[in-house]
Amino acid sequence: MLKKSVLALGFASVLSACGGGSGGDESPNISVSVNAGSDITVNEKIEFTLKALGSPSGGVFSWQVISGPDIEGFPQEGEELTVTAPDVKGNSPVELKVSYTAPDGTSASDTVIVTVLSVNLDPKAQITQTAPESGTSKYADTITLSGVDSSDRDENGSIVAYQWKMLDGPSTITTERTDQATLSFVHPLLASPSSVIWELTVTDDEGGTGATTKRLSLLANDQLVLANAGSDQQVQELDTVTLDASSSVTVDGKFSCMWEQVSNGSTVTLADERACKTTFMAPLKSGNQATSIDFKVTLTDSAQRTGTDTVNIEILPKPLGNLNDTGTTLCYNNTAQISCGNSDFPGQDAELGRDAVVQFIPKSGQGNQAFDFTKFSEEFEPLPSSEENFACVLDNVTGLIWEVKEATAGVLPNTSARNAQNHYTWFLAGKANVTPGAPNSTCPQDDYCGVQALIDAVNEASFCGGNNWRLPTYMELANLLDHNSSGDYLLDPTYFPNVPDQALLGHQYYWTTQTSVDGTDGKDANLVRALVIDMKTGNDVTRNKSQTAYVRLVRRYGEED
Repeated sequence: MLKKSVLALGFASVLSACGGGSGGDESPNISVSVNAGSDITVNEKIEFTLKALGSPSGGVFSWQVISGPDIEGFPQEGEELTVTAPDVKGNSPVELKVSYTAPDGTSASDTVIVTVLSVNLDPKAQITQTAPESGTSKYADTITLSGVDSSDRDENGSIVAYQWKMLDGPSTITTERTDQATLSFVHPLLASPSSVIWELTVTDDEGGTGATTKRLSLLANDQLVLANAGSDQQVQELDTVTLDASSSVTVDGKFSCMWEQVSNGSTVTLADERACKTTFMAPLKSGNQATSIDFKVTLTDSAQRTGTDTVNIEILPKPLGNLNDTGTTLCYNNTAQISCGNSDFPGQDAELGRDAVVQFIPKSGQGNQAFDFTKFSEEFEPLPSSEENFACVLDNVTGLIWEVKEATAGVLPNTSARNAQNHYTWFLAGKANVTPGAPNSTCPQDDYCGVQALIDAVNEASFCGGNNWRLPTYMELANLLDHNSSGDYLLDPTYFPNVPDQALLGHQYYWTTQTSVDGTDGKDANLVRALVIDMKTGNDVTRNKSQTAYVRLVRRYGEED
């Protein structure tokens, strides 16, 4: 007798061979048939029975899976089979075919559909504290919870998502990510003991979810106002210094600040002493030694509790060096003038160096921007800046004393020794020279018109109190250029008057000591070119030493011959 039933979850099923029809394999002239039974529905991993009916009796039954998930043991033979439904991730139909071969060799076939229902077991969530590793956590500890021990109860299942949620706890607790297998947060500052409850929900690969919670005890802290004045700083004179206590901590995150200078030394003015983040300008100091200033911040929380902290600001000399700036005062973009301080075009000349802080730099004399000059008489007596009759100029920044040319007078060679229009070939004692220029041609000297002749004449006269006059180096002469000069050449005309007319030689080239190796093989005999600086444009070029250029002599104050 056949037992027919509709399978429920967890029970076996018998497939009755009381329906179906013959397939198309048998010949219409042969009386052979097979019935695979009615379509059925079963739960995954549950045993059920397949039973077929064949006529005439005595033949062989063969079963195989036509489509759908594989079933263990197939293909196989038998009139009645006990089968275990496959483990599936979703409801899945399986088409089975039975072929019947009668004793006379004729055959027929039939199919049956078995719908396998997915029965998902919800995953199990589990929370483990992994940090601190031991002991009770306290303020500022980083507490880490892990959900990696959560599991999917299906044999072939897996956890695909984690979600953390704080169900209860202090509002000051924050986290960066709540969708990872682990969760970290910092133990908050608390006035009284408290606790936090975290819920973890895990999701498996079939959409099933499981959740659990964990309660953690949180401790009160002895100190409830934790002032933080920031890290000690090293800055330079005239830098804008920021004092920042905004990272201080109180129980509810609310506080006010009060700054005060608590060390000796230069007194500074804060932009706002009551702001938790304020600024001041580092003062200039005397000497080249670093100095420092201490500041204290007093924090007051919403319960009027207070706390303090100090920060040290070490002030270093600004590395302006003993060089002049360029005198540049304007800033530009790619095509036009712009306001300085533009973040798209930062670090411009006008924003850097001495000129940028000229209003804070004391001067011994006068000059455009950060240039600092003092006029002297031919006897090397200092003169007021308004004096128009002077012979040399002291650059108070570099310590160099510069020759001031005499006004153009007479016609070459009938000129004075230091006349502005005199010009010379590059000829220096002991250097790689060419034949010096002829005397009384481009200068009033009677021996030759090489630079050394002018140097010898000026030193013999102990001009401006010294006999160590010389030709300047390239850097010394270039450092004198004022790119914001009001004259038609790049020197301040108040301190460097009497420049020769451009029309005289067609240029305003001045010799430097730098011999050039351009176009030579490096041998002294072939070093026939030297660098000149064009006082009209500021450009440097090389010039044959046998050609002439103008000369402005220099000496260093206190330097012996």
